[in-house]
Amino acid sequence: MPGATPNETFAAVDLGSNSFHMVVATLDNEQLRIIDRLRERVAIAEGLDENDRLKPKVQERALACLERFGQRLAHMRPSSVRVVGTNTLRRMREARGFLSRAQTAIGRPIEIISGREEARLIYLGVTHAHADDSRRKLVVDIGGGSTECILGEGHEPLETDSLQMGCVGYSLRFFPGGEITQERMQKAQIAAGLELQGLARRYKRLGWESCIGSSGTIVACEEMVRGAGWSSAGLTEKSVRKLRNALVDAGHFERINLPALQSDRAPVLAGGVAILSAVFKILDVDVMRASPGALREGVLFDLLGRLRHEDVREQTIRSFARRYNVDLEQAGRVERTALALLEQVREAWDLASSAHQRQLSWAARLHEIGLGIAYSGYHRHGAYIAGNSEMPGFSRQDQELLALLIGCHRRKPERSEFDALPSEAQSTAIRLCALLRIAVRLHRSRAPRAAPPLRLYARREQLRLEFDGDWLAQHPLSRADLEEEVSQARALGLELSVS
Repeated sequence: MPGATPNETFAAVDLGSNSFHMVVATLDNEQLRIIDRLRERVAIAEGLDENDRLKPKVQERALACLERFGQRLAHMRPSSVRVVGTNTLRRMREARGFLSRAQTAIGRPIEIISGREEARLIYLGVTHAHADDSRRKLVVDIGGGSTECILGEGHEPLETDSLQMGCVGYSLRFFPGGEITQERMQKAQIAAGLELQGLARRYKRLGWESCIGSSGTIVACEEMVRGAGWSSAGLTEKSVRKLRNALVDAGHFERINLPALQSDRAPVLAGGVAILSAVFKILDVDVMRASPGALREGVLFDLLGRLRHEDVREQTIRSFARRYNVDLEQAGRVERTALALLEQVREAWDLASSAHQRQLSWAARLHEIGLGIAYSGYHRHGAYIAGNSEMPGFSRQDQELLALLIGCHRRKPERSEFDALPSEAQSTAIRLCALLRIAVRLHRSRAPRAAPPLRLYARREQLRLEFDGDWLAQHPLSRADLEEEVSQARALGLELSVS
């Protein structure tokens, strides 16, 4: 398989709101074979204060877990590991400091993914775990901080939704102190039902043939109802009702006595069961079967797709180019020149990673998407589109960088705009931006010819651009543009010279 070697080890890490998970697999005859799993209940959702800041004690608990995970990952190459953060990390305020420490602890970059991207990856994990690929299916995942609902066919999701309700959040909100009463259970179920109403009509109109549940809450509930003898064919409306009543009868999570219930699941079980009950009622689910596949397996298969050159991000870039009627020939010219410039400075400017090439390529191919709105300020329109649209396969950090490069590819850039990035990423972003800006300048005429022969030299924050012969004299518009760029580069803290 391109990009991977036989018996190579891959890992996916899911930093969930309730638990941190890691799954490790090897590639065996073109198939992933799971060889290790790690799970720790970190409960970061419980550690957010009233201002959505993570309490110091919970930060230390999370970092200790990540250090243990990091030891397991230490020998693996960077491209074979992917770490994603979900709802609580999306919500967390002033997260930059914690994320920096977390990335140091685990030794890998952490991607914060959107709710819809989380849903897409969950669906990918579930569909690879089941053989009935052709049937339309409803997939539900009740996590610690959010619930994802996906309607899909084969390996393709048709509808993806991420709802702001999870077993941790609902347990804290509706069952404070761990007390479980009929009234509290009813209030929690009604609240979950209201969240589900917004998607129920769409999903029912499309319909589905099977319903699959994934992740901890649903897997645990299926094990409990099977162990209690309430159902041998997955979760049913009747068995879920019996489970809900059993929790109310217990009165407190510490008194729940059900087979297969793990002690660390008990404190958040009531919130999860209330949401599950609402799913059955509002979506008219008859039977739900638990799946061994979930977000982390989806991340693993998505990672494998990237190595097989089946990167969903490439599909997303092509889709956006079509949707916004990008001039593909012009975008291609800018892309080729930008990548040629990158090749000349990759070592001097520490831009040797394939990720840098991808980021510059994506920005070049989409730098004109804002023209579909208006020419005036089109770079800002494009930045807004890239920063606020749902882009399958892209993490929040991916989109922030893409939007920044598109927004700063013309006019006078503002150095302060790069301050929103983590400090370690700012220099890289500025350098990629400088290369994109030069490539755009060189192709302003939109002529079908290639860029002229040139040489680009870089040293720290200095760039020297040299042309052969009298090319600059014969192209006065390009000369004027590049002379202006010398001035504009200073706004980015760069010293550019052209000769």
